[in-house]
Formats: sequence, structure tokens, C-alpha cells
Amino acid sequence: MNLYSTLQIGDYHINHCEDDLLIKKINSDKILCAVMDGCSTAMDSHFASTLIGKILRKIIVENGYKALYEKSCHHSLEEELKEIIKSLFNELKFVKNYLMLDEKELLATLILLVYDHAKDEGIVLTIGDGVVCINGNITEFDRDNRPDYLAYHLHNDFEEWYSRQSHILFFDHLNDVSIATDGILSFSKIKKTNSEDMINFADYLMIDRQNSNTEDMLNKKLKQLEHQYGVKPTDDLAMIRIIK
Repeated sequence: MNLYSTLQIGDYHINHCEDDLLIKKINSDKILCAVMDGCSTAMDSHFASTLIGKILRKIIVENGYKALYEKSCHHSLEEELKEIIKSLFNELKFVKNYLMLDEKELLATLILLVYDHAKDEGIVLTIGDGVVCINGNITEFDRDNRPDYLAYHLHNDFEEWYSRQSHILFFDHLNDVSIATDGILSFSKIKKTNSEDMINFADYLMIDRQNSNTEDMLNKKLKQLEHQYGVKPTDDLAMIRIIK
């Protein structure tokens, strides 16, 4: 199983990349992948996406220590995903109160993937918007640029909020799976090139396997898009791809 990732600031952004990503082993069989996109019109949006990534990493590390000392209990992937999100929900609520943060300082989308290599099963939850590709099938989650951020609901009951989540995808027999922030849909011509060929940017990054023999595949693809086609993402882009 090969893992690829890229994190790139959008051409229209100057000071900060407002996206972030995380790849973290849960145990010998399971892995968590996440991409976050901070809200550009909020406050310190790069902080929100980075904070969520740091909290998720903390949750996985703590859960790993607990598993060493507690009796093993077998959860389904959906139950495990829910427990991770619940911990994130509670941690964000605590940080918000402890640091006296404004809601606008915590606005970031999240796509969370958990994959069990032993069972060859996976689950993807999208909170807000973004793009998911499962074995060649691309799904765009778009709310007309008005994502329903997790931070909007920290005052609500978690169980009630989670029961309303419908952007959940299940898969088995992983062949090629990708998650990306909506920056993957923001490619635009930024300079003239000799090539006038048309290309589907999402397909090229999420389905095409050129350069898959190198761990830097996605960055090489982005460079090729820039230099051969003269295009770059105008919005920040965070992407993780798993090829088996």
C-alpha cells in the first residue's frame, strides 16, 4: 500500500496556507487520514485547520496508549470513527472555552478517512465540503461555498449532531482512494504555455497513476500541471491518496 500527499498554498493566497493534512497509524492494521480547510473569510483560518490536525493526532496517540492497558474491545470502523469525532468535538469545545476563542477562529472543514488494512474496509466522513474518490468514482461535497462547519455545533449535543451526518461513504477492496479539500476544484490558467490540451484536473490527481512509482507523485503532478498546462490551484489544496 502506497501513501501520497500534497499540501499547497493557492495562487490567490499570500500569507498562509489555510489547509492542513494528517496521516497517522492507529495501530498495526488501521490508519487515519484527514484533510482540513480553514474558512478564508473567518479569523486566522490557518490556525483552525492546523489545530484540528494536532487534536486528531493527540486523540490517536492517547487511544493507542489506552489500548495497551485496557482489555481489547472490537469496534466496527463506524464506531471507531464516531469515537474519534466525539473526542475531537469535546476537545474543540474545551479549547474554545479555555482560550476564549471566537467561533470564527475554529471554522474549518474536515474529511476523515479510517482504513482497516486487515479487513480491507474503510469509511470516509466529510464535514463541510471537499472531494472524495473511491476506486475511480469521484464524489464532490459542495454546499455552495457555505460549509456546515463542526465549530457551528459545539454548543449542541454530540449524539444529536452526529445522527444528522449523511456524508459518510463506506468502501471495501481498496484499490485507489483519495480525499482532498475543495482546492482541487479551483485550478485556473495562470500563464501561457505551448500546450492547448484540455485536462480534467481532479481525474489527473485522483485517478491517473502517472509517477505512482515515486512517493512525490502528487507534487510532480502539480508541477506538470503548472509547467505543461499553465494551471495552478487558486485555492489552497490538501490531498491524500492511497494506492494498493
